[in-house]
Amino acid sequence: MAKKSKTLSASDDAEASPRKPGLRYWLFKSEPDSFSWTQQKVKGRAGEPWEGVRNYQARNHMRSMYVGDRGFFYHSNQGKEIVGIVEVCARAHPDASDASGQWECVDVRALVDMPRPVTLADVKANPRLAKMLLVTFSRLSVQPVRPDEWSEVCRMGGLDPAKVGARRAAGTGG
Repeated sequence: MAKKSKTLSASDDAEASPRKPGLRYWLFKSEPDSFSWTQQKVKGRAGEPWEGVRNYQARNHMRSMYVGDRGFFYHSNQGKEIVGIVEVCARAHPDASDASGQWECVDVRALVDMPRPVTLADVKANPRLAKMLLVTFSRLSVQPVRPDEWSEVCRMGGLDPAKVGARRAAGTGG
């Protein structure tokens, strides 16, 4: 008889779930007049569900995230800049803001401020970031970031990508 595989819940630890080694990186967009970086930091270690996403591709990206993955917090519309780093602190689970039951979200918590916010204009001006989804497919609210892009944006913002990629970065939101 075949064994049933364990279904992972939002509370399962990252080490309990199979995946390729290493962190993965993301970009989360938020309109600062709806939910800002300052509000994210106030949520502290518990974090906040990234609710309200109603795009299948973005939802599927969240389904593929693991606890410990890192993400840029991007202020869209106003500011258009990467202002901080978040960490996925709960795997995909039903989005409480969705009555239909088809949408899911992850929880994220603030890790560290971006010492120098990285604007969309800065990203577009950097040839190393020409293929970044923020440039080529900017409307997607949750998007993957390649490791080389992650390192370059961290560098541009005044952060050491190796330190931000550590188990828990020092800084805000803890």
